[in-house]
Amino acid sequence: MYNLMHCDITVTTTNCLKTCNITTSQTHENIENYQNRQIKGCCRKYFQLWILCLTREKNHCYTFIESSMRAKSLISKKKFSIRRELRKMIKCVCSKEKLSVDELNYSSESLATRDYSATASGYSSRPGENDTKLDNSNIEEAESSLRESGYLNYEEARALLGRLEYQKGNIEAALHVFEGIDIAAVIPKMKMSISRKCESNNKRSPQRDSVPSMSIHAVSLLLEAFFLKAKSLQTLGRFQEAAQSCKTILDTVESALPEGWPENFVSDCKLQEIVTNSVELLPELWNLAGSPQDVILSFRKALLYHWNLDTESTARIQKEFALFLLYSGYEADSPSLRSQLNGSFVPRNNIEEAVLLLLILLRNSKDRSIIHHLSFALSVCGEFMTLAQQVEELLPETMERRERYYTLALCYCGKGEHIVALDLLRNLLKNRENSVYSDCIEELLLASKICADNKVCIEDGIKFSSKAISQMHGKCNQIEAIANCLLGVLLSAKSKSVTSESEKVLIQSQAFSALKASEKLMKENDPYIVLNLCLEYAEHRKLRIAYDHAKKLIKLEGGSSISGYILLARILSAQKKFVDAEIVIDAALDQSGKWDQGELLRTKAKIQIAQGRLKNAIETYTFFLAILQVHNKNLGTANKVMKCKRNRDRRLEVEVWHDLANVYTALSRWHDAEICLAKSQAIDPYSASRLHSTGLLNEARGLHQEALKSYKKALDIEPNHVASLISTACVLRKLGGQSSSLIVRSLLTDALKLDTTNSSAWYNLGLLYKADLGTSALEAAECFETAVFLEESSPIEPFR
Repeated sequence: MYNLMHCDITVTTTNCLKTCNITTSQTHENIENYQNRQIKGCCRKYFQLWILCLTREKNHCYTFIESSMRAKSLISKKKFSIRRELRKMIKCVCSKEKLSVDELNYSSESLATRDYSATASGYSSRPGENDTKLDNSNIEEAESSLRESGYLNYEEARALLGRLEYQKGNIEAALHVFEGIDIAAVIPKMKMSISRKCESNNKRSPQRDSVPSMSIHAVSLLLEAFFLKAKSLQTLGRFQEAAQSCKTILDTVESALPEGWPENFVSDCKLQEIVTNSVELLPELWNLAGSPQDVILSFRKALLYHWNLDTESTARIQKEFALFLLYSGYEADSPSLRSQLNGSFVPRNNIEEAVLLLLILLRNSKDRSIIHHLSFALSVCGEFMTLAQQVEELLPETMERRERYYTLALCYCGKGEHIVALDLLRNLLKNRENSVYSDCIEELLLASKICADNKVCIEDGIKFSSKAISQMHGKCNQIEAIANCLLGVLLSAKSKSVTSESEKVLIQSQAFSALKASEKLMKENDPYIVLNLCLEYAEHRKLRIAYDHAKKLIKLEGGSSISGYILLARILSAQKKFVDAEIVIDAALDQSGKWDQGELLRTKAKIQIAQGRLKNAIETYTFFLAILQVHNKNLGTANKVMKCKRNRDRRLEVEVWHDLANVYTALSRWHDAEICLAKSQAIDPYSASRLHSTGLLNEARGLHQEALKSYKKALDIEPNHVASLISTACVLRKLGGQSSSLIVRSLLTDALKLDTTNSSAWYNLGLLYKADLGTSALEAAECFETAVFLEESSPIEPFR
């Protein structure tokens, strides 16, 4: 198998020795001596010498010759004459002439050898040393280039030598060799060769005049040199230069093949592999170089240009691009895709482009992490139902049933369909009661949180949270603290619906115990636990402790949430510190965005009303409505998150119109009050709060029957509307009648069942007892005493 190698070296060495007056017969005689003794080592040594000569590495040639001649396995009786003759060969190194091998008859055997030792520096061929195993493809590449073009030129030889250095790990030496390649000179030839090769493949009968000036294997060899140069620069931390070197490969191919890479193009060489690796490497290099815009452009070019990538490579690029868009923090410009048809979808931002890529991957890849990244992307833009649809369409092996149900429950919670989410969790937990999976803490906590936040299925929520606590067994104190907090919130909600006073006190005590246990268990202060503790203390009129927790909540949130400021202002208003409460609201207004000031402005107006500054309150309400009007005009077509916020703003706007109508009613400005109520009716025609404000307006005018009708309509819409219950009782008490006393008592009792801290209900109940001769004065006094206590500590708005 070494015949062809022997022939190549003989002819090539002969051409070199002609300039040194060394006869062909002498050369053949010397080579024959090598072949008789150890032909394998001789072929490898001569091949390296050949490459070194072509790359004009003169010093390396001398070192190579000296070390090779010291090897006992290669020394013959004529070793001194051979050394002298080989020294004369170096004189031809400075020549760049091509080494012709046209007259050779090539063998079909491969030129590759098993081992390849000795590099351009530090060669060692002493007996007993192990040769370093390198890539045998170096000789194969040379053979391929020789077969196609008949010679191995200067740049190709440098590419081979650079590869040898890179494979051995001599990165700097390899880079030094690669930098000797004249890129500007070879790129036009490479472009022409690739283009002509493509044309010849398309014609299927290439003409003689269409033969490329550079073999396709030489093109592959040089492109690989550019790629290894980029890898070397990357290893040395020169990322900008590495990216430019890698970009040279893609620009060369794209310029030569503007219509894209043909599928059947050069399938017999590794040019496709080099291009694929370059396409994947370039975005990484631009990212390391700190150029996010170039990263995005390289990713888009990788996906839009037809590189003939395999499915796995395309999937990797799509995933890396999607992750960069989601987590890089850089907002990319919208792609301007000329190739898209009219009316096709064009992503407007990072999220949309990432979602598009992840949806494509979800159809073509089995990577389970894709659905997690897609969940994040769709959750950020509020597309919870789209995510639910994608999860439902997944194959069973892609996602486990437990994870599927839990993800769907989260989606429906985000959409606001809490009952559907609770049903999904119930179904999952019911089927797992007798399963080997006893650890369902996340599902239990989510179910109990749905019950606690929405005040639905309180008993089920208590069971869920209690079961979660029983499954903890000291695994995680923070999660156990959350479970205890949810249990305390649920028990507190249950206590409000209990009729027995003793049972109510017992449940309230249990609620406080659970909340205090959660506070002790948390290693770090959790805002959710602190908030619920603060609310519980405030509702029980432990205002000093509630005040401390409210300040702690603001500190934990870093002032990022307006809910802490509003709660602190309400606690201060309950302490009748209205000036301090307004200062807190003003501080929150300074730190919040203009579009997020609705709740703050409404609270500020309530504080001004409590101080009797009605005109200032009107100005505050008017300012809020003006901001809201401008915001609605600028909002336009928005995503789901913005639409949800707009719905909250609409509900807040309705309440503001009602508050403003009540202020105008207090100022006897009937017409202005009617205008405000008409504005509210246009937004929400079925509002119990609006009908109650209409009843207050009629009652202020002395139209008690009309007021009573409005209150009854409000109760028809919302039977548990506490304000309408109390107002109806007041009107009936004023109108009098034989049976009115029982109805008034029933209405006030129902109101107190719903809200035991309502001072107005206790006061009117005391008036009823006072006027009723059948009751004792002590009962009336107790009602008045309770009303005074609650009034002295009542906030401008309910704490919750």
